[in-house]
Amino acid sequence: MLRAIHLAALTFVAALVMGSGAARAESVYSFSTTPGRLPKTVVPTRYRLDLKPDLTTLSFSGSEVVDIKVLEPTDRLVLNAVDLALQSASLDGEAGEVATIALQPKAQTVTLAFPHALAAGSHKLRIAFTGRINSFGRGLFAVDYPTGHGRKRMIATELEPADARRVFPCWDEPAFKASFEPSVTIPRDLLALSNMPIAHEEPVGGASKRVSFAATPRMSSYLFVLAAGDLERLTGDADGVTVGVVTTAGKRKQGRYALASAISLLRYYNNYFGVKYPLPKLDLIAVPGGVGGAMENWGGIVFNESILLFDPSSSSGALRRTIFSVLAHEMAHQWFGDLVTMGWWNDLWLNEGFASWMQDKAADSLHPGWQVWLNGGAAEQAAMEADARRTTHPIQQPVADESEAESVFDSITYSKSKAFIRELESYLGAEQFRDGIRRYMAAHAYSNATTADLWLALRQASGKPVASIAVPYTEQPGLPLIVSRATCVGDRQRLLLRQERFTRGAASAPAELWQVPISFGSPGAKRPTGVVLLRGKTVRIAAGRCGAPIKLNFGDTGYYRVQYDAAAEAALAKSIEVMAPADRVNLLADNWALVEAGRITADRYFRLVDAVVDDRSRAVWEQVMATMGRLDDLERGLPGRAAFQAYARSRLRPAFGRLGWDRAAGEPEDNTILRAKLIAALGGLGDGAVLAEARRRFAAFVKDPGSLDVNLRGPVIHLAGRGADRATYDTLRALGRKATNTEERTRYYFALAAAVNPELVKETLGIALTDELPTDLSNGLILTVAAGEHPELALAFVKANFAALAAKRGPSFRAFFMPALMANFADRAHAEELAKFAPAHETAGGRIAAARAGEEIIEAADFRARQLPAVDQWVKRHAASGPAS
Repeated sequence: MLRAIHLAALTFVAALVMGSGAARAESVYSFSTTPGRLPKTVVPTRYRLDLKPDLTTLSFSGSEVVDIKVLEPTDRLVLNAVDLALQSASLDGEAGEVATIALQPKAQTVTLAFPHALAAGSHKLRIAFTGRINSFGRGLFAVDYPTGHGRKRMIATELEPADARRVFPCWDEPAFKASFEPSVTIPRDLLALSNMPIAHEEPVGGASKRVSFAATPRMSSYLFVLAAGDLERLTGDADGVTVGVVTTAGKRKQGRYALASAISLLRYYNNYFGVKYPLPKLDLIAVPGGVGGAMENWGGIVFNESILLFDPSSSSGALRRTIFSVLAHEMAHQWFGDLVTMGWWNDLWLNEGFASWMQDKAADSLHPGWQVWLNGGAAEQAAMEADARRTTHPIQQPVADESEAESVFDSITYSKSKAFIRELESYLGAEQFRDGIRRYMAAHAYSNATTADLWLALRQASGKPVASIAVPYTEQPGLPLIVSRATCVGDRQRLLLRQERFTRGAASAPAELWQVPISFGSPGAKRPTGVVLLRGKTVRIAAGRCGAPIKLNFGDTGYYRVQYDAAAEAALAKSIEVMAPADRVNLLADNWALVEAGRITADRYFRLVDAVVDDRSRAVWEQVMATMGRLDDLERGLPGRAAFQAYARSRLRPAFGRLGWDRAAGEPEDNTILRAKLIAALGGLGDGAVLAEARRRFAAFVKDPGSLDVNLRGPVIHLAGRGADRATYDTLRALGRKATNTEERTRYYFALAAAVNPELVKETLGIALTDELPTDLSNGLILTVAAGEHPELALAFVKANFAALAAKRGPSFRAFFMPALMANFADRAHAEELAKFAPAHETAGGRIAAARAGEEIIEAADFRARQLPAVDQWVKRHAASGPAS
């Protein structure tokens, strides 16, 4: 597989060197020309912060002394501040230099006007301010969580992309790097953490202490972190760095797996990057809510505890892989993003694309049995789906402001970038690519960079024209479709390959051309027969004897779709059993994408499904389950749904029948993971036997939790919630209220949200108006309802309570929540309603999210009208039979 990528890329580059046009690459990094909204006449070099949070009133006071460098004389300073009240601002050591303070809330800035121009050179700026501790995960936020001794509260920060300005006035753009030296006053019995180790503590008053931290290296403001609460720490050592897992009291032992993984990852990354992790400690901070994922703050990564802590008594084996993956991603950011930071958000892929690629590279090296490139293919498919829409964007794209920055944390930035980086590494060679990355790190450490800086470092390491190769793939939106037509001359076969831009009904999308390296080979072969570069619209290749099956995108290493003629596809279907799993998944995924785009009829996909009925690969069945689940969603409310569900069950049942309910001794972990997913899928499709057994096992679990395999708790509890009556609902909610582990709480509450009974769903939605759950979990509760049987109830609830919900959830809720919810609908009326929903259109980022969701809704509506009748006809002909011949 790696060899196939390398051959393809080699041909690809050779042709580009000979025939490519001028690249449109951006310039290397320059502070003065990098995009941004703040004036660049003044730069901070050091912040000394003193924060006094009040965990009872959810407010804080603070002061800061900022060392600034004035680059040219000015009588005013413009920096960022949001939801802060500034009491005073002055320049130390300059009598009479007290500023007039003017806040600009819409611009998220504050202007400090001085009576005289500040001379060029160094100054100290002193500001006193107050602010609030939020109930939502932006800025400084609080989380209330249950324990065995009642509810407790902790605080933490979440600052990316632009929320350091909610904690202290600052130059809150990535290019304004500075050192941070914070102090915080908290109750004596709490533990505080920041980016660097504690320098000293001192008592303050009767029951408080002032904790001061060592100064950080130069870094961007969004990487600052502060956390405090009733916490405990489990530590280890990796190459002289203290690695700690920080949990709420009583959970430290659940951090053992994360700690061991982090130690191995730190050593791996130290070796790979050639620049050792430069801080003396790295804390992994588990927060029981407030944030849904993780944030790569330098030296103090914050995680939702459900993706960091592992409890052998309740966590599935699959969670280990999730924990490792998230850890690998966030720890890769300690170099890509923290040590070297993009100059502005238009180059976010330098952070997120590389961290996404590195997480899989590290997993493939340290856990090769996980087959991460194969089993992680769903993320690339999501990127390809988004890239086929009119509302897609290039990997590199202009970003005007902070709200637009929020919108680019998406599958294009993460997963398309990852796929491209993998191909680029294969072309350059792993050693040369790593050498280029090491040059990049060494050249830009503690500073910023652009994509052009990366291309330069890779060119210097490899001697190859990297920019001319890469620019079309990073600056051009969309993806290619390769249309293949076979003809015979005598007994020899030739393929005519033609490229066009692949779209999902976006007829108005501009045409684009790529230089596409296409690997091809016989099904079952260990390596491709050859590689051809498609430079223009078409190319012809020799393809063996007439009628022989030829698989394009051999090994699924290319970022493009393939459409075969019917005869070639039929030949491939007959040979699918001898294909490598990656090629089987690729063939299925491309066909389904072509069905969704209206380019082929659904029967061609279903015939492929019938051809893999005996498949043993988890990745193959995950693709089939995802497609069947999508079709079931589209059938919701239509007369053909029951027949479709019966058909889908008939196709999934053989795979589940081979695995059964219980683990076999020594079975591969992929089988264990697949079993759980099949149970959930079959139950969702109304399989009576599965639902009955799930009810039986749940009842036994309530009496004796040890009776239910931890690997089956997720699907069994989900199905119990889906079919819940009043008694089961009350049991699940009681279990959720009793749980002190966020993983378990999420499992129980989201099971409530999956209920089919509409009255129980309404009751579940009401939880979001209470303080029963942190806002991130209650948001997930609403979206789980929206993705289930009753999206209309979720929509009605949010519309009726929008003001109350938004008041507790902050600006991201106003801009992005309704597009996320309404993307679950499949009729044009809801697309029109979203287009008129004013809060989603208040910011540029919200407008982008609304446009994307609107396009998804219209696509779904069109599929229902145009392709779903053909699905129903296929089901009518085949539901009662076995796989089609």
